[in-house]
Amino acid sequence: MNLYPKIKLSALRDIGWKLWDPIGLGLPGEGWPEHCADEYDRYLLHVVGMLNQANSPEEAAEYLEWVGSEYMGLGPSNTLARKACVETVQGIIAYLQDLPEIPLSVR
Repeated sequence: MNLYPKIKLSALRDIGWKLWDPIGLGLPGEGWPEHCADEYDRYLLHVVGMLNQANSPEEAAEYLEWVGSEYMGLGPSNTLARKACVETVQGIIAYLQDLPEIPLSVR
């Protein structure tokens, strides 16, 4: 018997593509493009891991901000980029709060 609620990767993608999309691959109002749907998966899953390990939402938002500015090389962050990171983390938190309160896994 599996005691772990499933994190739907598609739900994380919906959040990431709608609120974050730092390199602008998606089209406004259309969600994530099929051919690059997994582009942000590892970053969004890392945020889930951070939150599950009791990192603060601020730390998770700073991680996403670092991904865009440093790892992806988009240059210094700005107010709009920071806001997108904070809203993405808030969206992920809201999604996770709707899951049963048992350890997490991904599907």
